[in-house]
Amino acid sequence: MEKEKQDQKLRNGFTTGSCAAAASKAALLMLLTKSDIFHVTIQTPKGIPYNTEIVDISRDEEAGTVSCAVVKDGGDDPDVTTGARIFASVTLTNDGMVRIDGGEGIGRVTKPGLDQPQGNAAINSVPRKMIEENVREVLREQGLEDRGASVVISCPEGETLAEKTFNPRLGIVGGISILGTTGIVEPMSDKAIVETIRTEARVRKAEGYKILLAAPGNYGLTFLKEVYGTPEETAIMSSNFICDTVGIAVEEGFSKLLFVGHIGKLVKVAGGIKNTHSMYGDHRMEILCSLLKKIRKRDGLPEDPELEERIMECVTTDEAIRIIREVGLAKEVCDEMTSSIKANLEAWSEGNLEAEVIVFAGENTELATTARAHAWIKNLM
Repeated sequence: MEKEKQDQKLRNGFTTGSCAAAASKAALLMLLTKSDIFHVTIQTPKGIPYNTEIVDISRDEEAGTVSCAVVKDGGDDPDVTTGARIFASVTLTNDGMVRIDGGEGIGRVTKPGLDQPQGNAAINSVPRKMIEENVREVLREQGLEDRGASVVISCPEGETLAEKTFNPRLGIVGGISILGTTGIVEPMSDKAIVETIRTEARVRKAEGYKILLAAPGNYGLTFLKEVYGTPEETAIMSSNFICDTVGIAVEEGFSKLLFVGHIGKLVKVAGGIKNTHSMYGDHRMEILCSLLKKIRKRDGLPEDPELEERIMECVTTDEAIRIIREVGLAKEVCDEMTSSIKANLEAWSEGNLEAEVIVFAGENTELATTARAHAWIKNLM
């Protein structure tokens, strides 16, 4: 019982993106006011204010630069970057632009298919937006709307920390990434997540839904909303717990399950992986290669080891599908993938439910669906 209480009271933290934005705001304020400040507050995309201490303040009068740091606090989430110092060094410019780059300990992108193009610092889109918004807010408050700023984010221990992350496998070299979509780190135990899924399923059942609509995460919910106009509250979020969600659907009395997700998650289900968290293995490219081999054999096409090698070197499934599309087999592979996903979902239910599947890629591109998926979506509206 005590363990369950602890699970329910896990402490939130703040992302490296929030740290970088807060440090950037503080550094620019100190540069413009010529006074040191030791706390700063920013608004996270989640809408939760982030008030943090500012440390390691330094000035370079000759270069016109102020640098300071925020200590990353990931809350109760197991995160290798907790305790790291995220620095921002800011210089005022005259061109009205806010330029953001990475310095020491911030990784560089070397492969296609990630949030940032090759050669860029691994500072993702949302953190970049947070940094720019906070910099422009300070400039506006100081009556300097026509000015700009150069911001360099760094983390002295970042290169060492990155060795404990997936960055080396993703083709991000030299340091950590600056990440986050909400600005908040919301840790949850496995038990708490599964119980949340169950609660949501129970609510949908009570609301009279005959079909349980599920998506692994925010990408799926956004896809449903933007492509089909499906309200976010219609779907439950399964996180990585795909097989658990199937079991919950059966236990809560559903006989139909519609799963909608990004290929990066659901391709794992095609390979029989029940929990799609990376700690249980990746195998995305291996599964795509296996599907490709199956299609080529079925259609009497020769094997293509060079093509498979290119796929195995991909960082993202979006990039892999682009390569498969080049040889004219993307539709066949994606159709086979959704059929396998459907078969595995139904097998995990031990024949107690029917499943349909929609798989999409980046930019809301629908890749493939099973036969009744679109009709089921309409039934949910």
